[in-house]
Amino acid sequence: MGIRFILMVNKQGQTRLAQYYEWLTLEERRALEGEIVRKCLARTEQQCSFVEHRNYKIVYRRYASLFFLVGVDNGENELAILEFIHLLVETMDRHFGNVCELDIMFHLERAHFMLEEMVMNGSVVETSKANILAPIQLMDKAS
Repeated sequence: MGIRFILMVNKQGQTRLAQYYEWLTLEERRALEGEIVRKCLARTEQQCSFVEHRNYKIVYRRYASLFFLVGVDNGENELAILEFIHLLVETMDRHFGNVCELDIMFHLERAHFMLEEMVMNGSVVETSKANILAPIQLMDKAS
C-alpha cells in the first residue's frame, strides 16, 4: 500500500495534522502517535531521518518548528518519501507563503485538501504543485 499515515507535529510534540490511510481505533492512533513523536523528537540532527517502529518505517523531516512524519511499509523507498515531504512543504509554501504552524492550525481543511489531492489510498497520485493547488484556488475564488 505504501503510505500508512502522515503526521505534522510541532517541537513540543503536539499533533497539528494527522491523516491515516489504514484503519486504527482512536486509542491505537493516540498510542502510536505518542510513541513515534517521542522517538523522533528525541533524535539529534546528526542522526538519520529514518526510524523503524513496530511494523512501520517512519521517515521524518523538520522544517522550522514543524516535524513532518510519514509512516510507510518497510519496503518503501525512504528517499522517495523524503522527496514527497519536500513536495508537500513546497506546495504549502506556495499556497500559504512560507508555511508555519499557525497556517496549519487556522487552515486545517486546506492542508487536508492538499494531502487528499496528493495521496490516495496510501499512494502518491499527484506531484504537480499547480494541479494540487488548482481546486483549492477555485474554492478560494468561490468563497
